[in-house]
This record gives sequence, C-alpha cells and structure tokens, in this order.
Amino acid sequence: MILSPAPFLFLRAFLAAALLGQSFVAMSAESPVGGKLLLTGGVSQIEGAAGGGLTPWAVIGGYGTREQFGVNVHTTFVRTQDYSLGAYGVTVGLADRVELSLSRQRFDTRDAGTTLGLGRGYAFNQNIAGAKVRVLGDAVLDADTWVPQVAVGAQYKHNEQGAVLDAIGARGDSGVDYYVSATKLLLAQSILLNGTVRMTRANQFGLLGFGGDLNHRHQPQLEGSAAYLLSRQVAVGVEYRQKPNNLGFAREQNAYDAFIAWAPSKHVSLTLAWLSLGDIATIKNQSGVYLSAQAGF
Repeated sequence: MILSPAPFLFLRAFLAAALLGQSFVAMSAESPVGGKLLLTGGVSQIEGAAGGGLTPWAVIGGYGTREQFGVNVHTTFVRTQDYSLGAYGVTVGLADRVELSLSRQRFDTRDAGTTLGLGRGYAFNQNIAGAKVRVLGDAVLDADTWVPQVAVGAQYKHNEQGAVLDAIGARGDSGVDYYVSATKLLLAQSILLNGTVRMTRANQFGLLGFGGDLNHRHQPQLEGSAAYLLSRQVAVGVEYRQKPNNLGFAREQNAYDAFIAWAPSKHVSLTLAWLSLGDIATIKNQSGVYLSAQAGF
C-alpha cells in the first residue's frame, strides 16, 4: 500500500509555520500577530493564495503587519450539477511582505465519470505550492493615494493522474502559473478593486493537466475582483477569471462568481458564492455553490 505524501507535506507546513512564528515573536516586542484591519487579508483563494475565491489579490494572507506574521488554514467545497471539488490548505504570511501556501484539491467526477469513460466517482487530485511577494504599495496605508498594492506570485501545480491526463491529450501533469496582482482599497468608499494577469497553460486550473493539442505555451489570462464592504465584518462582490483553450476535445469558458464573505473576528471567516465555470470536459454549463471556511490569525 502506497500512502499519499500530502498529509505529511501539510504536517511539515504547520511545523514550519510554528517555527517561523517563534522567530517573529522573538524579533517583535509587540504583539506578534493580528495588527491588520478586518478582511484586509482577503479570504482563501481556490488554489491557496490570499484573495477572493477565484483569483489572488496583492494582499498577504493573515493579519500580521510588517513586524508580525499570520497563519491561516482553509477548506473549500464546490458543487456543480455534475462535479464536486474539495480543497484544503495552509497559508503563512511573513512581515506583510511574503506569503507561502500549500493546498490540495480533489476533483470528483461523480456520475459524469461514467459518461467520460473514467468510471463513476473517478477523482483527480492536485497539489499546489504557492509563493507571493509584495513589491509595491500598501493597500491600507496608501488608501488615500492612487498607488495600489502590487504583488508578484507563482503557483506550482502537480496533478497525480498523469496517465489519464496523457490519454485526454494534456501535454503534462505539472505546471507553474505566474501572476501579477494589483489591489486598490478605497476606504472612504468601502470598495476594494483587484486586477490580476496570470501566465498559465493549465487546463481547468490544472485539474485536467497542462497544455494540449491546441496550445502548449503559457498564455496571459486576465482576472478581476470588485468587493463592497457592507460593514466591518461583511463584504459582497463579484469576480471574473479567464481560462485558456488548450484541449481540442474540451473547450473552456471563462469563470465568474458572486460572493458574500463574513468575518465575525480575525480568527474566522466564511465565504459563500454562486460560481459559474462553463463547460468542463464536454459536460455543459457547470455552475453551483462555492463554500469556504478560513481560520487563523
């Protein structure tokens, strides 16, 4: 019996976060965590980065300021008419400058697996390691200027179903997404705007592999978010994310959602969204519910 390495990777991530936290506690004479405003660290994006549900923002995960650190764990569930996706992970923010994340996804084909010739309930598993660095601006401190917060990031993705991916025409089971995000917080208007440009060759976020018969190179894709703060604890918004077309047999449509996020404290947040993903592996018009929970500091 071969055990999946994923649980051990996440255990190592938690231990590393604890060690990093001890280092920052020793460096800071003040409280080591929790200095940022509520909801300004974003929620957990589907691939593990801090941001919205679909797209990363330039913010750094957790509530740590420049002399602090933050750690979040998250779990996410998506259910459309024919598929389900479960994800969980951990995100560490260091000095409000660097973000590291690990996430694991399980994409369940349910009854559609039989239609696709894979068997009922066949699942694709994907592991994602991410890193993000803030390079310009501060979303809160620069709220009264034109300067946005800007960050660059990368997400390494490895899909465990290499043989199946090869059979459907994908050119690889691993790939790296590179992105630049700019986030502008308008505190007086209670509005947050974000734009992201992602270089990717992932099929359905990597769940169907990377590259294909139509294209194998990285392509730029646009992503955007807009959120309105109804109160200090509640935000509503919309998101949009382009997806490339690499596989001839399974054309992709762009994704979008409408969400509400509730953070009763800096330790817990919940996000509920209606999500549209378009066609997935020839199964048409996949839309449904997105639910995510995040806990940390």
